[in-house]
Amino acid sequence: MRHTDPQSPVNPLPPMVMLLVLIMALVEAAFSLGSRGIIGGAQAVGWRAQAIQDFGFSNRAFAWMLENGIVRPDYALGVVTYPFVHGSFTHMLFAAVMVLALGKFVGERISQWSVLVLFLLSSALGAVVFGLVMPDGPGLIGAFPGVYGLIGGFTCLLWLQLGQVGAQQWRAFTLIGILLGLQLVFGVLFGGGPMWIAEVAGFVVGFFLTFLLVPGGLRRLREKLRHS
Repeated sequence: MRHTDPQSPVNPLPPMVMLLVLIMALVEAAFSLGSRGIIGGAQAVGWRAQAIQDFGFSNRAFAWMLENGIVRPDYALGVVTYPFVHGSFTHMLFAAVMVLALGKFVGERISQWSVLVLFLLSSALGAVVFGLVMPDGPGLIGAFPGVYGLIGGFTCLLWLQLGQVGAQQWRAFTLIGILLGLQLVFGVLFGGGPMWIAEVAGFVVGFFLTFLLVPGGLRRLREKLRHS
């Protein structure tokens, strides 16, 4: 009699996706525990504010580097560290849930390292675009530009999949259309900042970067453009 190993009904999460969420969760845990005086002593109450200043993306610092032609490591660091610093536990939780959901979809279709590259490059270039468009902007924290990069990856993969079966490929943009519509509504009702610039830039970077990361993606894009 041949025995087969039981298979889990739920596919495991890609390790790189878990790593991203783990880093965000550990950072937020330190802030939350410190603010309650559980760890770090009295100075821990200000850990979040200090981290935002030290590791958040600063538009003015970015503008200063461009104006002076000088790359200061302490200023440049924020381009890659800001996605892991959030303004609150709820802020982090929403970002983490979206990274898990979208990262799972994308990570099952491209390599593990590609998911990490997609998230980090979308975050970094989203911040760069934000800094170029708004040199006096309010700064940037949180994983949402990277999340929008994963949405761009999701959209690209769906676009390619719909093209293979001859379906209408514009349907791949339904998710980003809904999200941007909701963002517009919330902005009108409750007021919103200009961070959407970084998020839209992250989406565009994620969408086109995925063509380079998925096998045969760039070739199919060229064929589509050639016949359009």
